[in-house]
Amino acid sequence: MRIGIIALAAATLSAHFTRAQMLEPSAPAATPNPLADPSMNAGKSLLFDLEAKFAKDVAARGGAGFAAWFADDGVTLGNGAAPVVGKVAIERSANWSPATYQLTWTPTDASMGPSGDMGYTWGHFEGHSKDANGNPVTTSGRYMTIWRKQKDGSWKVVLDAGANEPAGSGDCCRIPTS
Repeated sequence: MRIGIIALAAATLSAHFTRAQMLEPSAPAATPNPLADPSMNAGKSLLFDLEAKFAKDVAARGGAGFAAWFADDGVTLGNGAAPVVGKVAIERSANWSPATYQLTWTPTDASMGPSGDMGYTWGHFEGHSKDANGNPVTTSGRYMTIWRKQKDGSWKVVLDAGANEPAGSGDCCRIPTS
């Protein structure tokens, strides 16, 4: 049992920290540090880990990597676009290459439902491409992703929604505290 706990702790640490971060604690974290953030419960940690794997797959494979993470009944809601319903339709619409379009995102927060089989993440995204003249084009905005645990134990995206922000809008979504 003790070895199992140690292995689980090592796997959790390696999922959240690069080798440089483990060797140099002052190195910036790629994902929130669950040891420094007492609000980082196991559900939130799992969702952040899923997001990191999802983002890595998209960086490597573009639209194919994006579509691969969706459940068969998944839905995308793009800014000003019609909903794309079903994994097959998402595969058809997500036809970009990482050579021509780079989609990156950073989760700001996550929450797991009480049953532990559904949760959501939200944060900021950026898309980088070039226009017909070769000039850089950047889109950015907020996103929300809803995750659902599948019967086989894997996790899939059931809804991904994004809304663009105007360029230079900063933190559009901060709620005033006073």
